[in-house]
Amino acid sequence: MNKKMMIFIISDSLGETARTIARACISQFENKEEWDIRRYPFINSTELLKEVLDEAKKNDALVLYSLVSEELANYSGDYCIENGIESVDLLSSIINKMSTKSDSKPLREAGLIRKMDKSYFERVEAIEFAVKYDDGKDPRGLLKADLVLVGISRTSKTPLSMYLANKHIKVANVPLVPEVPIPKELANVDPRKIIGLTNSPEKLNTIRVERLKSMGLSGSANYAKLDRILEELDYSEEVMKNLKCPVINVANKAIEETAGIILDILKENGMSIIKDYDI
Repeated sequence: MNKKMMIFIISDSLGETARTIARACISQFENKEEWDIRRYPFINSTELLKEVLDEAKKNDALVLYSLVSEELANYSGDYCIENGIESVDLLSSIINKMSTKSDSKPLREAGLIRKMDKSYFERVEAIEFAVKYDDGKDPRGLLKADLVLVGISRTSKTPLSMYLANKHIKVANVPLVPEVPIPKELANVDPRKIIGLTNSPEKLNTIRVERLKSMGLSGSANYAKLDRILEELDYSEEVMKNLKCPVINVANKAIEETAGIILDILKENGMSIIKDYDI
C-alpha cells in the first residue's frame, strides 16, 4: 500500500478556508484517497508553529498556511525554504496585493471572519425572532425578547422590529386593541425593555385609509374612522401609563430616527444591547 501524501494546514484561526481550498484541489486528482489532510488551528506563537513545522518536515508534508500574523507567516516561509519543505502561503500575497491596490494597511488580526460569521448568524436569528413574534403571534416571545414594542395598528411596530433585528436585537411587538386583553406575559417583562409607540390621529387616519384601499376595501370602514382612532389612542395611552414605559410619537419620523430614539432610551435605562463586531 502506498504511503499517503500529507498536507499540513496551519492557521492562527480555524483553518476552515484552507481546508476547503485543499479539498477543492484534491478533487482535481484521480488519486484523491492518497491524500491525508491534517489541520492545525489556533497556532498563535512561533513555539507552536515550529513544533508543527518540525512534524511537517518529518512527514515530508506539503504545508498550506493561512496565517494572518505577518510574523508567523514570515517564519513559516523562511522555515520551509531552509528545510526544503513544499509550502504555499494562502493569504499574504493576496493581502499584500489588496493593500497595494487600496493604499491601506491590513489589520492582520486573526479570527475576524469568525466574528463576521457570528454577526451574520445573530442578525438572522434576530430577524427570525421578529417574524415569529410579530403582532402578538405568540406571547411567550415577550419573555425572550431584548425589546418589546407596544402600540395600536399603524404605529410602525413591525418595520421597527425588522430594522432593529438587523442590529441583532430580538424584538417582539404587541398590538393594542381595546377589545382584546393584553397578554398576561407583558406584566412579567422588565419595564425597561418596553417602548410604547403612538401616532397623531390625522396621520393614522391617512395611513389607515390608504391601507384599506390597498386591500381593496372601503376607506370609510370603522378601522379608519377618526372616532375609532381616538378611542384606540385613549386606550393605548392608559395601557402605556400602567406599564410605566416611555412613549414615542412616530408621526413624521423616519424608521431610522425612531430606532435611534429607542436605542438611546435603552442605553439610558442601562439596557444597551447593541453588539459590536470588529469585522
